[in-house]
Amino acid sequence: MTAATLTLLFLFAQAPATDDATASGNATQSEAGDDTADKSESSQPVDTDPNTPGVQGEDGSNLSAGDVGADLDTVWGTIDNLLEGFVARLPFLAIAVVVFGLFYLAAKLARSLVRRFTAEKQSANVGRVLGRVAQWVILAIGLLVALAIVAPSVKPGDLLATLGVGGVAIGFAFKDILQNFLAGILILLNEPFKVGDQIISGDHEGTVEAIETRATLLKTYDGRRVVIPNSEVYTSPVTVLTHYPAARSQYSIGVGYGDDVEEAARIMLETAKNTEGVLGDPAPDVLLTDLAESTVNLTVRWWSKPARADVVKVSSDVVRSIKLALDEAAIDMPYPTQVLLFHDQTEETDGDRTRQREGWPAGSQPPRSRLALQQSGQS
Repeated sequence: MTAATLTLLFLFAQAPATDDATASGNATQSEAGDDTADKSESSQPVDTDPNTPGVQGEDGSNLSAGDVGADLDTVWGTIDNLLEGFVARLPFLAIAVVVFGLFYLAAKLARSLVRRFTAEKQSANVGRVLGRVAQWVILAIGLLVALAIVAPSVKPGDLLATLGVGGVAIGFAFKDILQNFLAGILILLNEPFKVGDQIISGDHEGTVEAIETRATLLKTYDGRRVVIPNSEVYTSPVTVLTHYPAARSQYSIGVGYGDDVEEAARIMLETAKNTEGVLGDPAPDVLLTDLAESTVNLTVRWWSKPARADVVKVSSDVVRSIKLALDEAAIDMPYPTQVLLFHDQTEETDGDRTRQREGWPAGSQPPRSRLALQQSGQS
């Protein structure tokens, strides 16, 4: 539809409408009268008064048919120029898409090569980081090249300046995400722990499943996944349980005051040495750690593999074996007890450790142990 056609339609819409024919019921009217009426109506002049309501311009004045046609010509001319420009740039757009696709494939290839060269080394995490960085750099270069092909007037320097200003706003909007991302990069580069290590981070403990650029994934010992943001992992203390080849465990056992402490310590040490899973180097040991209210506390310490499953199993085996060995040797492991003695503290034996009654063993003949009683009964 051309501008001239639109102008004609507009003029037709603005023309005054003709009156309808007179009632058809007047059958006596002659054809000559009808012809005269039609001629008189058709000979009426068209209203061209500028005050007649019509299309108004921006200043409120009425626009003539010529002005409307000129505006429509301008609009259609602008649209035609845009379409012609777009069609003219289509080959360049197709070339830009192909070029960016080639850069995308090159970025994927670079990431795969970096990971392949670092897969069998201890710096596998660093390889993953370098692979991602290489991919992003190549994609950014490809995007700039594609923009230069589509729009040669766009200068890379101006584009980078615009991105720099926008980057500040994006940084404030995505502060937490960027913080986790940078913390993940530092964790992957510094490698305070690796995938497969067992760690304690805050209130969470488990095996590291993956170290991503946003979060660290843990699998707890009861089979649950914990996602910890990298910023928390990097800024909080982390205990790496499996960093060293051995881990020490310990357990305290109380024996009676009337039992032979040295014999009890010897039995506990031999039992720990003979338990499967206890390492010989460093060797286990037994220490007297406390004189409690009801018992003499001995602490046995041993070393095992650092994995959680090994630590729990070996600890159970050591404690069970020591308990059975002490029972077999008739060494008492008393319950907490409390003894109340009432006596006259002014008596002559008060303060005499060889004669006083509030504590035993005392004197030159203290009470014998259960083992001594059993041996005397068997003889």
